[in-house]
Amino acid sequence: MLETFVETDRFNGTCYTAANWTHVGTTAGRGRNDVSRQRRLPKKEIFLYPLVRRFRDTLCFDSS
Repeated sequence: MLETFVETDRFNGTCYTAANWTHVGTTAGRGRNDVSRQRRLPKKEIFLYPLVRRFRDTLCFDSS
């Protein structure tokens, strides 16, 4: 599974939509090193692209 983030203040993400990437949501704009829980970065749209056809079977594998 590939993941990418698109800053919508600067870009539309049209190329990802046209290339069959799946839009899954929006970030909170906090960043990974945030400890103060305040928005300091621009919000970004999250797109995913599966690398294998039956990716749900692989991601949801039950080992028990």
